[in-house]
Amino acid sequence: MKEIRMSDVVKKTHWSSILLRCVWMIIGALIYTIGLDLFLVPNNIIDGGVVGISLMAAELSGISFSIFVVLLNIPFLYVGYRINGKTFTISTLFSIVWMAIFSKFAHDFIPITTNPFLGAIFGGIILGIGVGLIIRNGGCLDGSEIVAIIFDKRTTFSVGEIVMAMNLVILGAAGFVYSWDSAMYSLVAYFIAYKMIDVTITGLEESKGVMIITDADNSKKIADALNAKLNRGVTILYGEGGYLKTPKHALYSVVTRLEITRLKDTVYEVDPSAFITIQDVHDVFGGRFNKNGH
Repeated sequence: MKEIRMSDVVKKTHWSSILLRCVWMIIGALIYTIGLDLFLVPNNIIDGGVVGISLMAAELSGISFSIFVVLLNIPFLYVGYRINGKTFTISTLFSIVWMAIFSKFAHDFIPITTNPFLGAIFGGIILGIGVGLIIRNGGCLDGSEIVAIIFDKRTTFSVGEIVMAMNLVILGAAGFVYSWDSAMYSLVAYFIAYKMIDVTITGLEESKGVMIITDADNSKKIADALNAKLNRGVTILYGEGGYLKTPKHALYSVVTRLEITRLKDTVYEVDPSAFITIQDVHDVFGGRFNKNGH
């Protein structure tokens, strides 16, 4: 019987993971192109970032948008390579090239709507999903998103919020190229898009970090109840109250947004005076945590 080496299994898993990421980035680029070329552009609503600049440059010069979007992204790809490494840069270039290819053929299709309000609403939703899928799989579609991802690691602002701030400047310039109506519709589209980016990256069931401060006598009861009712693990930290100097235990757990109410009910059944704080959690890796609580 042929022996299967662990290194072969690891390599196979590694390449399967890369292939799956590539597929998701292609799907993301396709979704983005549908939102851009079938909803936004036919209604003179533009994207922000490098894509928006490329659309304005193509409008003023008559040169293909696909050429501008690749050329203008090159400096940002270099910055992304220096800061985030080769994998991120290749993933981004891969996504941009596929988006340019899809955009080249998208002009042959009839726009889905010629109503600018509907175009802004649904175009923003679809475009945000496409961008979020690509970012979630290690790349991005636009130089402004590269800057946003870098700042996201160094600030408390989310990727969507940073993209939106940069788009405000670009959309202001778009008012002079198209019309101020188009600029305002573009603003509506990107307010929706930046929320969809965050939803796609983090998921609808956002993770929450919960800290429960309780008396030492109640901590084990609360931990057992959370494990039984929510199937969530709990870490117990030992301390004392700063005022009364009585022994206190701090219980930390990670749950989904939908489990918060059940968690509070469970805790207060054991200790009605427990002190609970809840924070947003960006990512969760390892341990027993998953979205389904199993």
